[in-house]
Amino acid sequence: MSNVGFIGLGIMGAPMAGHLITAGHQVFLHSRSGVPGSLKEAGGIACTTPKDVAGNAETIILMVPDTPHVEEVLFAEDGVASGLDGGKCVVDMSSISPLASKEFARKINDLGCDYVDAPVSGGEVGAKAGSLTIMCGASEAAFDRVRPLLDVMGQNITRVGGVGDGQICKVANQIIVALNIEAVGEALVFAAKAGADPEKVRQALMGGFAASKILEVHGARMIKRTFDPGFRIELHQKDLGLALSNARQMGVSLPNTATAQELFNACVANGGSAWDHSGMIRALELMAGHEVVQG
Repeated sequence: MSNVGFIGLGIMGAPMAGHLITAGHQVFLHSRSGVPGSLKEAGGIACTTPKDVAGNAETIILMVPDTPHVEEVLFAEDGVASGLDGGKCVVDMSSISPLASKEFARKINDLGCDYVDAPVSGGEVGAKAGSLTIMCGASEAAFDRVRPLLDVMGQNITRVGGVGDGQICKVANQIIVALNIEAVGEALVFAAKAGADPEKVRQALMGGFAASKILEVHGARMIKRTFDPGFRIELHQKDLGLALSNARQMGVSLPNTATAQELFNACVANGGSAWDHSGMIRALELMAGHEVVQG
């Protein structure tokens, strides 16, 4: 067992940190919104700053919303970098810019520490179940070092390549997820407006070639109208923004990704920034003039 730091205790981070505590690690915790009482009761140790976390832990895990948040946690006056000793390891499990990941890694490496970018997929359900998919960018040695900790939080764990490659993989993941949400949403709106029971349609499609985790989980959310996150639309917007900006720099066209982003934008314009990303269907419903409801 080891001393582990965990910074960022939101919808995803709190259950991930909880699994590490349950596995017997001594876990030092910090979050801008405060450390949940349940984690402290389970044995987690609350710290006042990221610097304090880094000073107590051998491996420091970050799970925060966006690139600027990672930069602040790492390099602010009381940030992680100011509490590092040589030989420690930083694992960023946030979803951020691949280019920024490489720059952050360079700075941490210059302090004599390892750096792993390890974004995740699986949402709140995967975080709670300890079944996340984890996409890693790191040296082989750094990956092998942190793998036992990742095994506690996830099931499908892959070293994609060097630092930054994990973030590239996550962006690709978010493209696929967004386009699948859009496809399921279109199909259910079509079926419902045509007069079929969307839940019966969903059940039938789950037995065929159209079956997917998105149809299973988010299709049910769309029909039951359960749009509490989950994974917030504003975070998926951020990820598609990374996809589109990097694609533009590379001269790559992502036409359907752009369409999915516009649908998210329409949701936000209607007050949906904090909806679960399955709430994209609401934009499609507005255009169709019909809401998907179970018959």
